[in-house]
Amino acid sequence: MNKTALTTIAPDIYRKRLIVEGYFLREITEATLLAYFAQLTRELGLRTYADPIIHRTAGQGKAVNEGFDGFVPLVDSGVYVAVWMNPRFLSTIIYTCGPFDEDRAVRCVRDFFQLADHQAAIF
Repeated sequence: MNKTALTTIAPDIYRKRLIVEGYFLREITEATLLAYFAQLTRELGLRTYADPIIHRTAGQGKAVNEGFDGFVPLVDSGVYVAVWMNPRFLSTIIYTCGPFDEDRAVRCVRDFFQLADHQAAIF
């Protein structure tokens, strides 16, 4: 996993960002993404303060970009996921102002979505 610092600005504000991208095997629906947010936040001990928001991009643009966008707000920031259905690719970012176990997070994303190939970076 890449752990190169992104910036040196505002070192007094603690923030941690983890991006995981990969090709998924699991079938993706709105219910799948709601279950992802529930499992990820539970496993990492992240606290939400509102329900997740899921949007389906069907018919809104190029066929290759069809899929889902989802977000769940955290007390300490949020988690976003973008899903491209046609290439079966996803990108998710966990952005927090608190610590979490990044190796456990990567395993959670990998296992939940059954990623055939993936990469992750913490910054």
